[in-house]
Amino acid sequence: MIKSSQTEEVRIPVPCGTIAAKWWGPKDVRPIVSVHGWQDNSGTFDRLIPLLPDHMSFLAIDLPGHGLSSRYPAGIAYHTVDNVHLLESIRQRYNWDQMSLLGHSRGAVINYAYSAFFPDKVNLNVAIDPIKPFIGHPAEVATRMAKRIPKFLEADAYNAQSTEPPSHTYEALIDHLHIGTGKSVSKEAAPYLLKRNMAESKLHPGKYYFTRDNRLKYLFQVGLGWSPEVCLELAKRLTMPHLCFKMNRSDDWIYYGEEFYREYFKVVGSRNADFEGHFMDGSHHVHLCEPEKVAPMIGRFLDKHWKKLPTL
Repeated sequence: MIKSSQTEEVRIPVPCGTIAAKWWGPKDVRPIVSVHGWQDNSGTFDRLIPLLPDHMSFLAIDLPGHGLSSRYPAGIAYHTVDNVHLLESIRQRYNWDQMSLLGHSRGAVINYAYSAFFPDKVNLNVAIDPIKPFIGHPAEVATRMAKRIPKFLEADAYNAQSTEPPSHTYEALIDHLHIGTGKSVSKEAAPYLLKRNMAESKLHPGKYYFTRDNRLKYLFQVGLGWSPEVCLELAKRLTMPHLCFKMNRSDDWIYYGEEFYREYFKVVGSRNADFEGHFMDGSHHVHLCEPEKVAPMIGRFLDKHWKKLPTL
């Protein structure tokens, strides 16, 4: 078990600014790069990583605009595919020949794309709900963008004012996070995300506000916006050891249906002898709220496929 005392805050210079991260475990071992979901942060792994093998290391990053990482400059919108560039920047920064990846939600989508683009640079990939990019219906693209572009510009203008965001009691922030995630994040688990996503108000002592970049709400798409055909074609390139979990109480399960994911399992499994896919009962944030459900399987997978490599 990796204890919380075995973590170190690190800062990684990248072209878009600075990436904040938590390094879990020994520093002389190349870490498993762990990528969180949309509007979350590296705290999403605070309850899972301690249950994983303690001779391994994990680098849990805050994506741009999330947690303690830099925001994008004014006028620049966030897009999921940008974070594929980010992963490659991190790999080059540390001069690793390969990376091991762990991702949840949008983080799993980012890792999926990186693994498909650079299969020779990924030695294993663990994906927690979802397991392939969300697919946007063509008829929805125009209406979605017509709504999100003005909203993004409003949020961008608000950021430029340097005005303190609305503040609330700590309990209200927990409720907001719980309800805002469709109750996927339990009230008990919410503090793990809030630690890197809030600041105390200077105007109203004793109250707090969210610190993530509000422009993140207006992504073109949480996924990549590619067609099912493109997504499945890319899935054929996932030849590294690959572990997937699909939870049956997440919104995309209801939206897309089970067959959407079974098709992915079939395509990857037909070409990858080291693929494991699991349909499970649980919420979208199972790794945070009920980590004991997935930790044993992740641990066994890592014990089988993880290789100790030097940091440099």
